[in-house]
Amino acid sequence: MTFWQATFISPTLRTRLKGYGMARIHSHRHGKSHQTRPPSRSVPNWVSTNPDEAKTVVLKLAKEGVTPSRIGQTLRDDYGVPLLKPLLGKSLGRVLADGKVAPKVPQDLQDLIERAQRVQKHLQAHKSDRKNVHSLELVEAKIYRLSKYYKEKGVLPSDFKYTAVVAQLA
Repeated sequence: MTFWQATFISPTLRTRLKGYGMARIHSHRHGKSHQTRPPSRSVPNWVSTNPDEAKTVVLKLAKEGVTPSRIGQTLRDDYGVPLLKPLLGKSLGRVLADGKVAPKVPQDLQDLIERAQRVQKHLQAHKSDRKNVHSLELVEAKIYRLSKYYKEKGVLPSDFKYTAVVAQLA
């Protein structure tokens, strides 16, 4: 069935037929903006960095406290490595874990926790800002969902606990 034949079906199915994926978590929009990776999974012939050099750079930056996403940007911008996995045969997270310098909390969860702390600090100064109280609830819901996922995968310890501050604000 094509999109033009499907005029009698629900709008959500119609948007799926148009090629859009799932909606955002806490909004009803279907975004189509995204980044594209290089078309080949093999190492391009113009990459001059050898695997040993890339691995030492990754471990050196991680020991300095640089986040994994910043390490990837540094490899891309300064060393001309578009993707680390084809060069080394394993992902950046696996390289960090093998070198015993992996972060205790995954970076996406850490970013959400820092965002919640920024909103909490804002709400301490502006107690009647109801819109940001709601945004704090949404961020904390994402933290709970993501921490549950990482506990199931064994990345986080099973006793990891994030305590909510929303109940104290209401």
